[in-house]
Amino acid sequence: MGNWVVVVQYYSDTYRTEFIRRGLETEEQALEELRAAVHTYLPSRHVVEQWRQVYRLAGQESYLVVIKGRLTKWECSLRVAELISDTTDPAAPERARTEDVVTEDAVPEDAAPEDSAAEVSDGPQDRIPPGY
Repeated sequence: MGNWVVVVQYYSDTYRTEFIRRGLETEEQALEELRAAVHTYLPSRHVVEQWRQVYRLAGQESYLVVIKGRLTKWECSLRVAELISDTTDPAAPERARTEDVVTEDAVPEDAAPEDSAAEVSDGPQDRIPPGY
Protein backbone atom coordinates (compact mmCIF):
# COMPACT_ATOMS: atom_id res chain seq x y z
CA MET A 1 0.00 0.00 0.00
CA GLY A 2 1.25 3.49 -0.83
CA ASN A 3 2.10 6.14 1.72
CA TRP A 4 0.63 9.20 -0.04
CA VAL A 5 -2.86 10.64 0.42
CA VAL A 6 -4.91 13.59 -0.78
CA VAL A 7 -6.80 15.35 2.01
CA VAL A 8 -9.30 18.16 2.32
CA GLN A 9 -9.50 20.30 5.47
CA TYR A 10 -12.31 22.64 6.39
CA TYR A 11 -14.20 24.18 9.29
CA SER A 12 -17.83 23.22 9.82
CA ASP A 13 -18.78 23.56 13.50
CA THR A 14 -15.38 21.92 14.15
CA TYR A 15 -12.15 21.64 12.20
CA ARG A 16 -12.31 18.52 9.99
CA THR A 17 -10.03 16.51 7.72
CA GLU A 18 -11.33 14.09 5.09
CA PHE A 19 -9.33 11.73 2.94
CA ILE A 20 -10.14 12.16 -0.75
CA ARG A 21 -7.68 9.52 -1.96
CA ARG A 22 -5.51 7.02 -0.02
CA GLY A 23 -2.80 4.53 -0.86
CA LEU A 24 -0.99 6.39 -3.61
CA GLU A 25 2.49 5.05 -4.28
CA THR A 26 4.36 8.23 -5.22
CA GLU A 27 4.20 11.94 -4.52
CA GLU A 28 3.73 12.54 -8.26
CA GLN A 29 0.58 10.35 -8.26
CA ALA A 30 -0.73 12.22 -5.23
CA LEU A 31 -0.08 15.61 -6.85
CA GLU A 32 -1.86 14.49 -10.02
CA GLU A 33 -4.90 13.40 -7.98
CA LEU A 34 -4.76 16.67 -6.02
CA ARG A 35 -4.78 18.79 -9.18
CA ALA A 36 -7.79 16.86 -10.50
CA ALA A 37 -9.65 17.11 -7.17
CA VAL A 38 -9.47 20.91 -6.96
CA HIS A 39 -11.86 21.08 -9.92
CA THR A 40 -14.17 18.21 -8.96
CA TYR A 41 -14.30 18.04 -5.14
CA LEU A 42 -17.72 18.65 -3.62
CA PRO A 43 -18.22 18.71 0.14
CA SER A 44 -20.33 16.08 1.85
CA ARG A 45 -22.76 18.87 2.71
CA HIS A 46 -25.28 19.34 -0.05
CA VAL A 47 -23.89 22.35 -1.90
CA VAL A 48 -25.39 23.12 -5.29
CA GLU A 49 -22.39 24.73 -6.96
CA GLN A 50 -22.92 27.99 -8.81
CA TRP A 51 -19.24 28.85 -9.23
CA ARG A 52 -15.81 27.83 -7.94
CA GLN A 53 -12.55 29.68 -7.32
CA VAL A 54 -9.26 27.81 -6.89
CA TYR A 55 -6.23 29.49 -5.30
CA ARG A 56 -2.79 27.88 -5.18
CA LEU A 57 -0.97 28.84 -1.99
CA ALA A 58 2.35 30.43 -2.97
CA GLY A 59 5.35 28.11 -2.94
CA GLN A 60 3.28 25.05 -2.05
CA GLU A 61 1.27 22.31 -3.69
CA SER A 62 -1.72 23.26 -1.58
CA TYR A 63 -4.96 24.82 -2.75
CA LEU A 64 -7.75 26.91 -1.28
CA VAL A 65 -11.06 26.13 -2.97
CA VAL A 66 -14.06 28.44 -2.63
CA ILE A 67 -17.38 27.03 -3.81
CA LYS A 68 -20.42 29.30 -4.01
CA GLY A 69 -23.68 27.48 -3.50
CA ARG A 70 -27.21 28.80 -3.64
CA LEU A 71 -27.24 29.85 0.00
CA THR A 72 -23.69 29.65 1.29
CA LYS A 73 -20.03 29.80 0.39
CA TRP A 74 -17.88 26.74 1.13
CA GLU A 75 -14.11 27.11 1.72
CA CYS A 76 -11.64 24.25 2.10
CA SER A 77 -7.96 23.44 1.67
CA LEU A 78 -6.74 20.51 -0.42
CA ARG A 79 -3.22 19.10 -0.10
CA VAL A 80 -1.14 15.94 -0.20
CA ALA A 81 0.38 14.21 2.80
CA GLU A 82 2.87 11.38 3.27
CA LEU A 83 2.45 8.69 5.92
CA ILE A 84 5.60 8.66 8.06
CA SER A 85 4.41 6.84 11.16
CA ASP A 86 1.90 4.04 11.60
CA THR A 87 1.79 1.85 14.71
CA THR A 88 0.15 -0.94 12.69
CA ASP A 89 3.00 -0.91 10.13
CA PRO A 90 6.39 -1.36 11.86
CA ALA A 91 8.26 -0.49 8.65
CA ALA A 92 6.76 3.03 8.38
CA PRO A 93 8.98 4.66 11.05
CA GLU A 94 12.08 3.16 9.44
CA ARG A 95 11.15 4.74 6.10
CA ALA A 96 10.78 8.12 7.85
CA ARG A 97 14.19 8.05 9.50
CA THR A 98 17.07 9.78 7.78
CA GLU A 99 20.72 8.84 7.84
CA ASP A 100 21.94 12.38 8.51
CA VAL A 101 20.43 13.00 11.95
CA VAL A 102 22.22 15.95 13.59
CA THR A 103 23.32 15.15 17.13
CA GLU A 104 24.68 17.51 19.78
CA ASP A 105 28.21 16.16 19.41
CA ALA A 106 28.09 16.96 15.66
CA VAL A 107 28.22 20.70 16.45
CA PRO A 108 31.65 22.10 17.38
CA GLU A 109 31.94 23.37 20.95
CA ASP A 110 33.08 26.84 19.82
CA ALA A 111 30.12 27.26 17.40
CA ALA A 112 27.69 30.08 18.08
CA PRO A 113 24.14 29.07 19.12
CA GLU A 114 22.68 30.39 15.86
CA ASP A 115 25.14 28.13 13.91
CA SER A 116 23.79 25.00 15.56
CA ALA A 117 20.20 26.14 14.98
CA ALA A 118 20.96 26.64 11.29
CA GLU A 119 22.44 23.12 11.01
CA VAL A 120 19.42 21.54 12.67
CA SER A 121 16.93 23.44 10.51
CA ASP A 122 18.68 22.42 7.26
CA GLY A 123 17.25 18.89 7.28
CA PRO A 124 13.77 17.47 7.76
CA GLN A 125 12.22 18.47 11.06
CA ASP A 126 9.88 15.50 11.55
CA ARG A 127 11.66 12.96 13.68
CA ILE A 128 10.40 9.73 15.20
CA PRO A 129 10.98 9.76 18.98
CA PRO A 130 13.26 7.03 20.36
CA GLY A 131 11.40 3.88 21.27
CA TYR A 132 8.84 4.04 18.44
